[in-house]
Amino acid sequence: MTTAHRPTFDPARGKEAQRGPAFHTRMLPAHTQLKFRKAGQGGAGDGEDELSQTDLAAELLAAEAVHFNKKNGGAPTADEDDEDAEHTTLAGLKRPHQIEGKEGEDGEEDLEAKRRRILAETREMDADDDDDSAEDEDDDSDDSDDDDEDAELQRELERVRREREEKKRKEEEARAKEEEEARERDIALGNPLLNKQDFTMKRRWDDDVVFKNQARGTEDKGKKEFVNDMIRSDFHRRFMSKYVR
Repeated sequence: MTTAHRPTFDPARGKEAQRGPAFHTRMLPAHTQLKFRKAGQGGAGDGEDELSQTDLAAELLAAEAVHFNKKNGGAPTADEDDEDAEHTTLAGLKRPHQIEGKEGEDGEEDLEAKRRRILAETREMDADDDDDSAEDEDDDSDDSDDDDEDAELQRELERVRREREEKKRKEEEARAKEEEEARERDIALGNPLLNKQDFTMKRRWDDDVVFKNQARGTEDKGKKEFVNDMIRSDFHRRFMSKYVR
């Protein structure tokens, strides 16, 4: 039995809260401690000696040399440049010492030795010139091959362009010829005064009516006759022909 219809003489009353004031989570203090850079992040934790010992310019040059060597396939690396510089420096420093030592020993260079040295240097220069000329010839042959391929491609494109233009021209001529023939036909047969037209109806008058052939077979019916005999009547004959035969 429900008590919804009864009055409430003693309603429920709220009590005082036994806990302190309530605060929302977002009202509480947060992020009360700052973050500091750790070692290796470029902050105060990194020593200045480590940065001073790192040669950033050398690392950058080495990375660029590796990149260009990989991209072009022939660019010298930083190590090769350093070796060439060392060789040139050593050669520049060593040759005067050798000359001075030889002058100190013999006083002046022998003419025969000087002539042999000049001939050797000349042969080296000729060999370098031959290598350069061979490379130039290879480059010229490659350029000529490229030019031949470009010329062949241009000729092929020109041929395709001519074929397309010829096809388009033929299509336009055929279309113009058809239009001219249609125009002449209309001029020759379009005048009803010069060309007699047949105005006879090609269809029956009742082709577009809704009900057709409604009276078909009515004229074939014979006259109804009354026969006072159930066996010889028309109904009996139709019945027998339909269900017995």
